[in-house]
Amino acid sequence: MVLPEGFVLPPWYLLVPILVVLAGVIALLWALEPPVTDRTVLAFVPWMLFGSALHVLHRLEAYPDQFETLFATPTVYLVTAIIAGGSWIIGIFLYAGGLQSTIERFVGVAGTAFFAVFTMVILNIGWEEGTFELFWPVISVVIAGIVTAVAWIALSLWFTDVAATTSATGALVVFGHTLDGVSTAIGYDVLGAAEDVPLSRLILEAGESLPTVEYIGAGWLFILVKVVLALVIVGLFKEWVEEQPQQARTVLALVAAVGLGPGVHNVLQFIVT
Repeated sequence: MVLPEGFVLPPWYLLVPILVVLAGVIALLWALEPPVTDRTVLAFVPWMLFGSALHVLHRLEAYPDQFETLFATPTVYLVTAIIAGGSWIIGIFLYAGGLQSTIERFVGVAGTAFFAVFTMVILNIGWEEGTFELFWPVISVVIAGIVTAVAWIALSLWFTDVAATTSATGALVVFGHTLDGVSTAIGYDVLGAAEDVPLSRLILEAGESLPTVEYIGAGWLFILVKVVLALVIVGLFKEWVEEQPQQARTVLALVAAVGLGPGVHNVLQFIVT
């Protein structure tokens, strides 16, 4: 099995309009050609978190049956992209009309508001069901922050030009994938959570076969793979960021979302289940 468990597409009468709207959003953004800087990427972080919250609510069966497939993998990514892209377009027009000082401010504030509202719904569900627990989720974020800091300092010392060129976007890539690795490892080793992604499960099983499993668990190998992979990707993007920063940072933002989204999803899920 190559696809993760829970991978399901909505019926065609929902999927086709989603694809059409997404194509329209992408086409309009392509025509507007908004600048993409580190600030732009950071402004979209709340939207990455928002997508995670949408999917957690799907896991909690909070949506009506006729719409729940919209928030399963992979359609939740498309839905999130449409809403986030729409906010970007609105921000561009507000900035052009002099109603906002920057495009990023509107995008970031709107994303934060969406994420905050949906996160409160998730936390309320956990509180009402008596499953609310913060210890391991907080530990996951703290450890991920420490590991990211160490990895980024090491990159800055040995490959200074890579860290300087990719800057905050590169650091976000490393943090996102580190959080995914740490939260997955804690879920697997400590909380007994199952891993849905086949490739990730293979790495965890490989760690479980090592003699170190009795002392530090199986997840450390997964963390190592995620951190090294993130650093390698950041290094490979250096020249592209120098030559075509707008396109390169856009793709790097997507790479960051692939790590940060699942990582935040794990953290939110651990809080309420």
